[in-house]
Amino acid sequence: MIPGGGQPNMQQLLQQAQKMQQDLANAQEELARTEVDGQAGGGLVRATVTGAGELRALKIDPKAVDPEDTETLADLIVAAVQAANENAQTLQQQKLGPLAQGLGGGSGIPGLPF
Repeated sequence: MIPGGGQPNMQQLLQQAQKMQQDLANAQEELARTEVDGQAGGGLVRATVTGAGELRALKIDPKAVDPEDTETLADLIVAAVQAANENAQTLQQQKLGPLAQGLGGGSGIPGLPF
């Protein structure tokens, strides 16, 4: 019950929940289409991921390729992908954070990354 004796308008609550669900789905679709970059080694290795964290591209400058030292190249690749994923997580928080707050964010809602 609502203070003052009124009953909550269930139809209105349902409509609000459906709108938030649609807004969340739209934001997730936008994240899946948006690409963000990360780099390592001063730009010698660049990784591109979607806002959802899917690796889309990896660019390696020929200067980064040393057949005698593949470990450094591997480290640069890992660092670039990690940087891109961190940027994707920041984008997720920007896009989905306000929606999660509208759903009572931080309440452990399954499927939300925060």
